[in-house]
Amino acid sequence: MASRKFVIDTSLFVNPYAREKFGKDPSSAIRGCVKALEGLDVDVFIPPSIFNELKNFADAKAMEELELVVKKRAPNTYGIYLPAAVLYDFIEDVRLRINKGLRLAEDFAKDNHPDNDEKLRKLRDKYRDAMRTGIIDSKEDFELVLLAKELEATLVSSDEGAMKFANQIGCEHLSADKFHPLLKKLKGK
Repeated sequence: MASRKFVIDTSLFVNPYAREKFGKDPSSAIRGCVKALEGLDVDVFIPPSIFNELKNFADAKAMEELELVVKKRAPNTYGIYLPAAVLYDFIEDVRLRINKGLRLAEDFAKDNHPDNDEKLRKLRDKYRDAMRTGIIDSKEDFELVLLAKELEATLVSSDEGAMKFANQIGCEHLSADKFHPLLKKLKGK
């Protein structure tokens, strides 16, 4: 068994700030990460849903290289215990976000100025920010955190919602932009 375990997120390769030390685009960042993992005593996991999501951003060759060094594994969603308090907080957060989104829509409806295309774009941006920033907003992100929790692994992500949820359930996490320096440090040991 490896000395360290990591569960990696798509954001490690698609977020420009997170990937910059690995490569300039998702495919080169994957290749850079594969190279950085060479010779290290670590296990790197990725949920199949995240692996499939990453296929939308990287070329097939890079994905083949990644598949040789990461372990694809789905979390045991029927066997993982989550405290009720976490669900309670999540429901309250969603309720507050829905109300905030409703207020944004009401403000849009009240504004009778022309230039609807520009107003719609602003509404879309504000609504997306109100509803999705800082919250688990996809089953892929949920699987990511559950897998890290199940394996007692470090979650590597730049997704604010995934990191917040990982923190709530007592899961170790690392900002994706810190993964490259950590791998360099592990190579120095």
